[in-house]
Amino acid sequence: MLDVGASIPDFSLKASDGRMVSAEGLRGQRYVLFFYPKDDTPGCTKEACGFRDQRAAFATAGVAVFGVSADTDASHQKFAAKYQLDFPLLADPELTLLKAVGAWVQKSMYGKTYMGVARCTLLVDPDGRIEKVWPKVSPDGHAEEVLAHLGVPAAPAKKAAPAKKAAPAKK
Repeated sequence: MLDVGASIPDFSLKASDGRMVSAEGLRGQRYVLFFYPKDDTPGCTKEACGFRDQRAAFATAGVAVFGVSADTDASHQKFAAKYQLDFPLLADPELTLLKAVGAWVQKSMYGKTYMGVARCTLLVDPDGRIEKVWPKVSPDGHAEEVLAHLGVPAAPAKKAAPAKKAAPAKK
């Protein structure tokens, strides 16, 4: 994982909104890159929806948000549409950025080792330097954690709508 003060590696990745996003194109603005293992899985969905729900607070802070995984652009488009994710998801199936920042790591589950994406987040400053690193992220409340670092209040958590009661059966 990159350290605070390191330069963000050069990258150019296709976003779920169809445009190319690059380190050079983002120069001059602060932005968040949150790295997650896989589209449409429980933890990744919770994390992505957390950033979605706090989108206005990030906009107030002037900080752009990008999700990054090894999934394809087509997978990102389906994931973004399914959950109304209103920020770009960057497709890195060749692992270019994932490896360059140290987010492609050896993992283990049930005694088997494999390579995968470490759930982590980088805040990049306008000069393209790493301002803050969250090396091990819990999906619950992570967007709010990033906002706390930025000094911006998070929006209140959305409450689930109560279940509708069935109408009584007519006799």
